Amino acid sequence: MSKLPVFKGRRLVKFLESLGFRVTRIKGSHTRLISEDGRATTVPVHGNKDIPKGLLRKIIREDLAMSLEDFTELYSRYKGK
Repeated sequence: MSKLPVFKGRRLVKFLESLGFRVTRIKGSHTRLISEDGRATTVPVHGNKDIPKGLLRKIIREDLAMSLEDFTELYSRYKGK
């Protein structure tokens, strides 16, 4: 099992935008993103704080509907750009 990367809220939003998600609204410190195929998620952007591991796993598994391995693979390719 691959190690899950540590994300700040803004960095996760940028990564999700590179995957085809678009920001639909920002309310307070939460950013709502939706993809073309209907998947949606809300990412907390609390200053410079890291997103908790449990919340990141929930976003990946339930909201993005992908495995942790697929997510880390896509992120490793994204970092290489």
